[in-house]
Amino acid sequence: MLTLKHLPVSSFCENIAYLNRFCNAYKTDDIHSLVKIEIHGGVKTIYAFLQVVDDESIVAPDELALNNEAFKLINLPEGAKVSISLSPAPQSIRSIARKIAGNILTSAEYSAIVNDIVSKRYSNMDIASFLVASGSFMLAPEVLSLTEAMVGDRIIRWNNEDIVVDCHCLGGVPGNKTDIIVAAIVAAYGLPMPKTASHSLTSCAGVADTMSVLANVDVDEKELHRLVEENRGAIVSYNNLDICPANKLIGQVERQIGITQQEHIAASILAIKMAAGVSHLLIDIPVGEKSRIRNTNEAMRLRKLMEYVGDMLSIQIDVVITDGSEPIGNGIGAAFEARDIIKVLKNAHDAPQDLLEKSLFLAGRVLEFDPKLRGGQGYHTAKDILESGQALEAMNKIIKAQGKAPQPKIGKFTRDICANMSGVVEAIDNTQINKIGVLAGASQYNGAGIDLFKKVGDSVEQGEPLYRIYACNSTDFAFANSIVDADCGYEIRSEENNDIG
Repeated sequence: MLTLKHLPVSSFCENIAYLNRFCNAYKTDDIHSLVKIEIHGGVKTIYAFLQVVDDESIVAPDELALNNEAFKLINLPEGAKVSISLSPAPQSIRSIARKIAGNILTSAEYSAIVNDIVSKRYSNMDIASFLVASGSFMLAPEVLSLTEAMVGDRIIRWNNEDIVVDCHCLGGVPGNKTDIIVAAIVAAYGLPMPKTASHSLTSCAGVADTMSVLANVDVDEKELHRLVEENRGAIVSYNNLDICPANKLIGQVERQIGITQQEHIAASILAIKMAAGVSHLLIDIPVGEKSRIRNTNEAMRLRKLMEYVGDMLSIQIDVVITDGSEPIGNGIGAAFEARDIIKVLKNAHDAPQDLLEKSLFLAGRVLEFDPKLRGGQGYHTAKDILESGQALEAMNKIIKAQGKAPQPKIGKFTRDICANMSGVVEAIDNTQINKIGVLAGASQYNGAGIDLFKKVGDSVEQGEPLYRIYACNSTDFAFANSIVDADCGYEIRSEENNDIG
């Protein structure tokens, strides 16, 4: 037996165990590569990768040390007695080998893979292998099987509601936080909307980041139920909800290796929404040359895939394809996006019109899930709710119920990026603008980001600011400047000779 010790090291969702090289109970001489072990003594067996330590001040010969993730999972105090054994490779690894060889996996195989991921039998490297293997091809029935497996049996139930709605945008378009405005309008109308949102994945800010500028987003299932029952709406981070654990682990690895397949996107979105108890879902697919979905053919393939899975799992899905050719709104980054949202809800004269109109369009589609509304009435109903101030009132109730958030400090390091010629803004590169914002620190600091002054079609004079960068520290500011000097993300057409600058 070994004495349990907590080593305060975070390894980004990987369980790590540490043994002294001269361990009293287990021989480590034969360990020459990464080995997975089973740790016994807690309520349930946990799995971890073994690291060998030479320094007794870190791990003594009679101790087993666990990193933060593993120590939390084993749920035992320091000093508890535990034992270890070598862990065989999970059986489902064979299914990944079959997928690499070009085979179609069964529903049982996807279920086994997901169960092993949740049980931490898979390392991040194993999950990456699964993503690469399934990324080569997945048939629609396989996407269905993966979605079902990720939903599992952890589903939030809304027993007193016939219709539970949500909307989701695929992303890839900076500033596109229509979801929050839609939630306010829908809540004011009276349809229950438990909006589950994610934090920043590959963009400057996720919906959860933007909402966190306005209110607390970290609640559990019980609190989510209360919020929706009282206010008909809530906007919360799904990371704090006990649903779709496999999707969270898979998402971490996806970000590390930079692989996001359409099939994985479809399974992830639908699994989260189904686990949240949503019965009616609107999906927004922005299409643009520099967006995540680059053309209509890709969008239509994804639309059909989601509709198929939705039909098979009895969730009503409405998929809309929208313009994703440039950023939506003026702010990019949590604080700046939240500012734009409040302007729209307050019917301010300087509210971004593209954010306003898209929000009304999407809100109208969500409202039309209500059989009382005929097709086309949704937009006008949404507009009436917004212009009457009901949406703002609903948002204020949501913010108060979730707990108003302290306002972030806006980045003090700023730079105006100016036009190098006079003319008309021809195009804005979503990918480049997002990259500049991320390097400025927007994915880590709510007060960092970009404020856009010019959009596509706007006239601009040479030397006039196109946008302003905000960073919260000098290092991020330097990173952003280094990339913007090479490519600012704007194309300007001269009105005189049609040259592009």
